Amino acid sequence: MPVPADAVSAHFQNPSTLHDSISPTALPLSPACQKRRAQIIKGAGKVFLRLGYEGASMSVIAREAGVSKGALYNHFVSKAELFTAFFEDTCRTKLDAIESLPRTNDVPLQAALEEAALMLITMLSDAIALGLYRIIVGEAEHFPHLADTFWRYAYARTLGGLARWFEARMALSPELLAIEDPYLAAEQFCMMCQTRIIQRKRFMLPVDDSPQAIQAIAQLTARSFMRIHAP
Repeated sequence: MPVPADAVSAHFQNPSTLHDSISPTALPLSPACQKRRAQIIKGAGKVFLRLGYEGASMSVIAREAGVSKGALYNHFVSKAELFTAFFEDTCRTKLDAIESLPRTNDVPLQAALEEAALMLITMLSDAIALGLYRIIVGEAEHFPHLADTFWRYAYARTLGGLARWFEARMALSPELLAIEDPYLAAEQFCMMCQTRIIQRKRFMLPVDDSPQAIQAIAQLTARSFMRIHAP
């Protein structure tokens, strides 16, 4: 039975449920198990990015990670679980940067928005992020859980973090920013950051992705966003 759209929206807009969906395994692992698990995830990531989801077998992943198949299955019962762990681990390390965005008036609003845009553009143009995007878009039709993994661990967390940051910045500068729907604004901001450079890189088209070009897109995104959401 399909889940109502408003229920999905409420789940991903609720910081507590979002945190629960990305929290690590509840059972504490010994240092040795943590090290072995990280070793497996690292090896799996290389295989997924090289062969895609469908092309990656547990045998190849075990060989790349330097473990036996038995050891692999002791940590992950399926390829789907392993891919989710790799995706979650990648997102956790990258998206923590959202929480460090300026939340005081020490950094002017436009400069803070430029910093946020620069962070997103740099993150999305990373080789691993591009590879994961291609895997999910290319194989989600046959493996629907890939889309759910992408939404839960990447997009929903990004939107939630940005929305909360926009709310904090609005409270500081109500004369500069008036956002009616912070989550919609977060989605708009993300889409603006993907123009010109990111979309072309996803399709491996030639594009100027120099620091100067990225900075120019970040500045334009910040200015445009402020005009859209001016009081």
